[in-house]
Amino acid sequence: MDVLDKIYYMRTIAAAIAGSLLGMIIKPQADQANTIGITILVGIIFYYMSHIIAKKMAVGISKDKKKKLVTNGIFAFIFMLLTFMVIIFTVLNQHIV
Repeated sequence: MDVLDKIYYMRTIAAAIAGSLLGMIIKPQADQANTIGITILVGIIFYYMSHIIAKKMAVGISKDKKKKLVTNGIFAFIFMLLTFMVIIFTVLNQHIV
């Protein structure tokens, strides 16, 4: 498996963990502005941590691939973060509906 593929899947798993964490943290009565702020902040923190890990994984790759290091898997990260956040939030708070 290529290094960029490993980074892609690592970021996808990091987003699933971050989304699950957000789904547990956010309360049903929370203000929408706070929820959006927390989601963006946690997403940036987890993405930055995955970027640090990705730089350590990509020690011997070419310069062309290093340019892709920042953007590799960003859309999968966003999608998985939001998907897991909504699923976990719904499962934990379905008694309210």
